[in-house]
Amino acid sequence: MFDSGLGGLTVLDAAMRRLPEVPFVYYGDNAHTPYGVRDAEDIYALTCQGVERLWREGCDLVIIACNTASAVAVKRMQERWVPEDKRVLGVFVPLIEALTERQWGDSSPPREVAVKHVALFATPATVSSRAFQRELAYRAIGVDVEAQPCGGVVDAIEQGDIILAEALVRSHVEALKRRMPRPEAAILGCTHYPLLEHVFAEALGPDVAVYSQPRLVADSLADYLARRPEMLGSGTATKFLTTGTPRAVSDHATHFLRRGISFEAA
Repeated sequence: MFDSGLGGLTVLDAAMRRLPEVPFVYYGDNAHTPYGVRDAEDIYALTCQGVERLWREGCDLVIIACNTASAVAVKRMQERWVPEDKRVLGVFVPLIEALTERQWGDSSPPREVAVKHVALFATPATVSSRAFQRELAYRAIGVDVEAQPCGGVVDAIEQGDIILAEALVRSHVEALKRRMPRPEAAILGCTHYPLLEHVFAEALGPDVAVYSQPRLVADSLADYLARRPEMLGSGTATKFLTTGTPRAVSDHATHFLRRGISFEAA
């Protein structure tokens, strides 16, 4: 599982609970976080480096648990770069499948869905990529998406300043609601944001369904591995790798997930 920093730990935690018998290797590119303010070529190059490192660990299947990297890099990687015996999957599709109530692998034409007005909260790079809208268009028609770039939220979370992060979330929700006063659903399009899901929900109001990724991705991964057990890889132990300073990242991660996590140098 790959992420630009600590946000992917929310997905990893859900996946480990859903698949307790499966060993995972987590790679956090903490030396270069956040990705949300980087250009597309930089994001692509860094993501490829991280995936190659996970392949060397025996991970034939890599989940890109970073929405920015999923939005900017995954499609290009899948089309031009990933070998036939490897798989690289992003985190957008399970979210969209839940929103549109389509089963995994449903390749039927796009159709009308119940939800018509969707708020998307994501990093500036994810928003500018329009990847969410593109993937949604493959599955649904007639859905209005209003995207809000949430600058500063990832940095505040990574630095442990939750008070600032909560204030920024409220500000971003207010900004979106000025453009879309009555969204029916909200997508938390960054794996850091589940830590603040209650703040998003409170600011949006009780009538807005909030879609968050960890459980949805974990369920989708369990389904995928049930059908493709050969993609489990050869690893036998869970480990955590970082491009940052292992001790500092371990401390932040422990605070982030509220349980002990020990990273080693990637």
